[in-house]
Amino acid sequence: MPKTAEECKARMEEVNLAIKKGAKTFLKKEYTYLGIFAVVFATIIYFAVDRVEGAEFPFTTVAFLVGASTSMLAGFLGMTIATITNVKTTYLCNGNRAEGFDHNKALDAGFTVAFQGGQVLGFCLVGLALILLEVLILSYKPSIITPEVIASNNWQVVSTEVRRLFEFVSGYGLGGSTVALFGRVGGGIYTKAADVGADLAGKVGEKLEEDSPKNPGTIADNVGDNVGDIAGMGADLFGSLAESTCAALVVSTSSQVLLSTPDAVYFPLLVTSAGIVASVLTVPFAYMFKHDVETKLKVQLIVSTLLMSALLIPVVLIVLPKTNLNFTFAEVPYPTTQWEAYGCILLGLWSGLFIGLITEYYTSKSYEPTKRLARACLYDASTNIINGLALGYMSNVIPIFCLAFTVLLSFSWAAMYGVALAAIGMLGCLPIALTIDGYGPISDNAGGIAEMSNLKKDVRKRTDELDAAGNTTAAIGKGFAIGSACLVALALFGAFITRTAESLSNPSVYQVNILEPFTFAGLLVGAMLPYWFSAMTMSAVGDAAQDMITEINRQVPHIKNNEAGYPDHEKCIGISTQASLQHMIAPGALVIISPLLGGWLFGYQATSGILAGCIVSGIQIAFSASNSGGAWDNAKKYVEAGQLEREDKNGTRTIVKKNDPEHAAAVVGDTVGDPLKDTSGPSINILIKLSAITSLVFGGFIATKGGLITRYL
Repeated sequence: MPKTAEECKARMEEVNLAIKKGAKTFLKKEYTYLGIFAVVFATIIYFAVDRVEGAEFPFTTVAFLVGASTSMLAGFLGMTIATITNVKTTYLCNGNRAEGFDHNKALDAGFTVAFQGGQVLGFCLVGLALILLEVLILSYKPSIITPEVIASNNWQVVSTEVRRLFEFVSGYGLGGSTVALFGRVGGGIYTKAADVGADLAGKVGEKLEEDSPKNPGTIADNVGDNVGDIAGMGADLFGSLAESTCAALVVSTSSQVLLSTPDAVYFPLLVTSAGIVASVLTVPFAYMFKHDVETKLKVQLIVSTLLMSALLIPVVLIVLPKTNLNFTFAEVPYPTTQWEAYGCILLGLWSGLFIGLITEYYTSKSYEPTKRLARACLYDASTNIINGLALGYMSNVIPIFCLAFTVLLSFSWAAMYGVALAAIGMLGCLPIALTIDGYGPISDNAGGIAEMSNLKKDVRKRTDELDAAGNTTAAIGKGFAIGSACLVALALFGAFITRTAESLSNPSVYQVNILEPFTFAGLLVGAMLPYWFSAMTMSAVGDAAQDMITEINRQVPHIKNNEAGYPDHEKCIGISTQASLQHMIAPGALVIISPLLGGWLFGYQATSGILAGCIVSGIQIAFSASNSGGAWDNAKKYVEAGQLEREDKNGTRTIVKKNDPEHAAAVVGDTVGDPLKDTSGPSINILIKLSAITSLVFGGFIATKGGLITRYL
C-alpha cells in the first residue's frame, strides 16, 4: 500500500493513465466508424433532401456534418475534462496528511474539483451549440432570404423562404442526435458490459471489494463511466438543445407578426442565452452549504430555475411583439400574448424540476421507495427484482401527468410553438444540468482510482459520499432528459406536420387521424420500436457481460498465484470495446430507417403514426427503465452502507454486511438494473427525438416521393 504522498500520487496517476488511455482508444475507434457513417448519410441527405428541395447549395448536408462534428467534439471534450479532474478529486480526498488532516476539508476540496469539471462540460457544450447554430443561420440567411424576397412584401413568400432556411438548419439537430444515439448506445454497452461482468464475477463470485485492483474488469468499468455517462450524456443533451431550437424556429414561421419583427424570430436562442446567464449566477450557491454534498447539488437545480424564471421576463417583454402574436397549426389560428409565451417556457422549466424531484423520490436511498426495495433483499434476489420493476412502473404516473398538463396548456396558448417553447424551457438551465451530470461520473471514477491505488479506507469513504450524491443527481438528470425528450419530440412532430403539409399540393388534406388505416398501422409499429430497440441493447450488454465474466474467471487463478501480467485489464477493455462497436450499429439503424422506410413505402400518414406511437410508448419505457435501475443501484448502496438490518428467529437484529446473502441479492438487482438505467433507458429518449428529427429533415421527400406501395392499393 502506498505510504508517502508521492507514492500515492504516482499510483493514482498510473491508474488514471490506464483509464484515460482506454477512453481515448474507444472514442477514436467509435468516432472513426461514426465519421464514415456521417459521410455516407450526408450523401443520402444531399440527394434525398437538398436535391429534392432544389437547393443551389447543400445546406442541409453541411448543417448535418457540422452538427455531427460538434456532437463528437462535445463528447471528446467532456471525456478529456473528466479524465483530468477524476484523479485530482481522488488526490484532494486523500488530503495532506503531512500537515494534519481534516475530513470535511478534504471532502469539500474533492467536491470543488469534481463540480468544476462538470462545469467545463456544461458551459462549453451549451455555448458551443448556441454559437454554431447562430453561425449556420447567419451564413445561410443571405443566400435564402434575398433582398428580392424582402422587397416583395409578400407574407406568403417571406414565410416560405424563412421556413426553408430553418428547415435546412434542422440538419444540425439531426447530425447532433445521430452521433448522440450511437455514442449513448455504444458507451452504454461498453460501460455496462464491464460493470455487470466485474460485479458478478468479482464482487459476487470472488467476494472482492468494489473497484478492487485484483478485479480485471475495474479499469474497463471506469473507462465506461467516461465514454457512456460523460461523452454519451453530453452528446444526448446537446442533441436535445439543437433539436428543440430547430423545431421552434420551423413552427415560428406560421406567425406573420413574429417574422416581421427580426429579433423575435431568434427568441428561442435568446431563451437559451438567458439560461446560460442564470446558470452562471447559480454556481456560487454550490459553495454555501459546507459538507452536505447532496444539498449543494439540489440547490443548484432549484436556484437556477428561480433565476431563469426571473431573467426571462425582460427577454419576453422586450423581444416579443406586444400584439397580434398569432400562430397557425393545421390551418387553425391560435392568438397568443407575451405572457402566454412566457407561461409556456415556465411550464417546461418548472415541469423539468418537478420531474427531477419525483425521480429523486423514487430512486434516492433517503426515501421510502428505495428503502423498501432494499428490505426486499432480506428475502431473495427475486423479490428485489419484482419490487424494483413495480417501482419503475409506478414512477411513471406523476411525470406523465405533469407532461400531459404541460403539453395541453402550452398548445392551447401557442399551438406547436408553445410546445417547442416548453421544451426549450425544460432545457433552459442545461449548463447546470450538465454540470451535475458530469460531476457524477467524475466522483465515481475518483472512488475507483482510490480503491485501485490501495489508498486508505477513509479516502474511499469520502469519494463514496461524493458519488452517492452524484448517483441521486444522475437519476434526476435522466428524468430531466427523458421529460425534455418527450416535449422535443412532440415539437419536432409538429414541425414535421408543418413541413409535410406545405410540400403537398393541397396542404389542407393533411390531418393526423389515428382511424386512418396507414396511420393506425404506423402507430402500432411505432409503439413497438422502443421494445425492439431495448431488446437489442440489453441483449448486447448480456452477451458482452458473459464474455467479460468468462475472461475474469479465466484470469482469477493467475491473479491468486500473483503471476506477472495479471490482472490483464487490457483484455477486458478490448472485450467491452469490440462488443460496443459491433452492437451499436443495429439499434441505430433501426431508429433512423424506420420512419423513412415507413414514409417511403406507405406515405406520410404511416410516418405520422410511427412518430406518435414511438413517443407515447418510448417515454413510458424510458422512465420506468431508468428509475428501476437507479433504485436498484441505490438499494445496493443502502445495504453496503450498513443501513439494512435483519432479524433472526429470536428477534435479534444484526446489520447486513458485504458478501452476506442479502448483499448478494442487492448486487443481482443492481446488475439487472445497470443496462436499464445506463443503456436502454437513456438511449430511448434519443430514439424518439432522432426518429422525429429524421422525419422532419426528410419531410419534403416523404411528402412528394413517399407512398410507393399505397399508390397501388
